[in-house]
Amino acid sequence: MSESPLPIVPIEVLKRYHVHEHNDDRLKACARLLQALWLRDRKIPTGVHQRPDGRTRRLGSRLSPAAAAAGRNFLTPELAAMAQHVIAYREPGAFMPSTRVLSNGLSSTTLCLQVMLTLAANLDIATRVFRNLLPDQDVGQVAAIRFEHSLGRRDPSLTADNSAHDCVVYFRRPAGSQHLYDRGVIAMEFKYTEGLYDSAPCEIGRYDDLAEASGLFKDSYHVALRVNPLQQLFREHLLAQASVMRGDWPSAVFVNVAPAANVRVQRQAELYRAFLTPNVPGQVPFVNVTLDAFVAAMERAGAGEAAAALFERYLNWQRIDELVRAAVQARVSKWPARKERKSAPLKIVRHVR
Repeated sequence: MSESPLPIVPIEVLKRYHVHEHNDDRLKACARLLQALWLRDRKIPTGVHQRPDGRTRRLGSRLSPAAAAAGRNFLTPELAAMAQHVIAYREPGAFMPSTRVLSNGLSSTTLCLQVMLTLAANLDIATRVFRNLLPDQDVGQVAAIRFEHSLGRRDPSLTADNSAHDCVVYFRRPAGSQHLYDRGVIAMEFKYTEGLYDSAPCEIGRYDDLAEASGLFKDSYHVALRVNPLQQLFREHLLAQASVMRGDWPSAVFVNVAPAANVRVQRQAELYRAFLTPNVPGQVPFVNVTLDAFVAAMERAGAGEAAAALFERYLNWQRIDELVRAAVQARVSKWPARKERKSAPLKIVRHVR
């Protein structure tokens, strides 16, 4: 994985758009600026960040309370209404903080809802998308999509913790499929600017015996699987595997989605894959898909307008490049003009022997 293609944005640019956050890394600063531009272009009022001491400052990547309540963090009114329905009817124990989802432009949960609710509204397009992205799964028809989904939080016959998948896609395989089962599940995790180091610490759960029984890992007791940055992938992969082993899902695949520019997550996914054994029937494979590839698959599947809107909102780094180039040029243009010094006329001196 190459280094990030994203620039270090000049401070004056970040301050101009009210997104100068001292703890932001390169990706987060660029993404926060991109969100501020998106909100500004649509004249969506932005909100404030409150410090621990009670003082507030304007934050260009956050929506005002009124704009958030109206669902303006979503691409369309239809998506906003669907998202608010998902939030209202979320599973008991589901981690879906409504304030962050509705007001934070960087929320990966909001990103997941934007992408997957678009597909939930047209299951034929969803089918074509996953056929393209997961050709080995032989997707015949997507049947349903669930959000922040687990078949049993704290269930001792699963992972015995509070793990859940950002979304789960249920699908049927076509008649005559060579797969052993006529149905399958795609369990998904979405990231935008977060790295897997940002995940909550690994809980106490049923990991040791489940990891050993799954056969997924070269060393099922390796400590690296139980700490950041790998523990979230480890827990969610085991949750999908346990659901298959318990008989809830005939078969499943675990998919991680993040922008190509999120180099940390791309590297962490590669590292996680290095701990896995070659997949055999009965085991849940792990697949890493870039958000860029996902959006491109949506465009090819017939959701061109939605794909363009998602690209503009989350992946159009060219806008950042343009602002950086303009800022660099502005710095250079502040050089004082040089005065041309007139030189004395050139004198030709003859050499005389």
